[in-house]
Amino acid sequence: MSTEFHAAILGMVQGLTEFLPVSSSAHLTLIPWFFGWSDPGLAFDVALHLGSLLALLVYYRKDWISIINGAVSGERRGRRLLFLLLAASIPGAIFGVLFEKEAETVFRSPLLIAFTLSILGVMLWLADVKSPQKRNLDEIRMTDALLIGLAQAFALIPGVSRSGATITVARALGINRQDAANFSFLMSAPIIAGAGMLKAHEFLRAGVTAVLAAGFVASAVFSLLAIAVLIAYVRTRTYKIFVWYRLVLAAMIVALLFMRV
Repeated sequence: MSTEFHAAILGMVQGLTEFLPVSSSAHLTLIPWFFGWSDPGLAFDVALHLGSLLALLVYYRKDWISIINGAVSGERRGRRLLFLLLAASIPGAIFGVLFEKEAETVFRSPLLIAFTLSILGVMLWLADVKSPQKRNLDEIRMTDALLIGLAQAFALIPGVSRSGATITVARALGINRQDAANFSFLMSAPIIAGAGMLKAHEFLRAGVTAVLAAGFVASAVFSLLAIAVLIAYVRTRTYKIFVWYRLVLAAMIVALLFMRV
């Protein structure tokens, strides 16, 4: 099995799970653990996240143009959205700097991942079924952005899921399912870009290889697919299917741990 094949598989997993509320970090930790694959390294991690970032820029290109117009010309909606995204990014940036080493080591226990998958799954279910859908993207306040940003900070722990945590809090605040996802995805761009910049030296040092290219392309394609599918899905459906997925995956992890004892 070629390393390029491994890279494409991991890129596909990154793309699908970065935006579906099921935790990309959990899946990228579990798959090498399950199959006995070696750690692909920081440069590969950067390539995967750059692929997801590209998908965000492509899918939300109209929003990014509005944000740029807001920053340059003061256009109201774009400027407001810019401030909300910046505010939402602050907690995640602080926690990311403080707990970067823990996120790459002690937080990657399969048992911890099983626990966070199940707990956050239950929280997502409760927020989704109990909260009204009375607010849209244009009604998100600064306090809402800070609360959703705080939830994003906990996504450092694999199994929490950046999109899962932020969508859960957004739904608890009464934001409709579609715009809970939209705001979650938009606010992930600064964090992904910031993390990529911090680790850019690893990517530049490795250079562009076939492995990195395969991971990047697969991540970009499947990230774009995941965003489009989820936004369309939650227009008419709840997040219940992702709750069940998280609970089943958590149970499978625990069962596998017991089998390996």
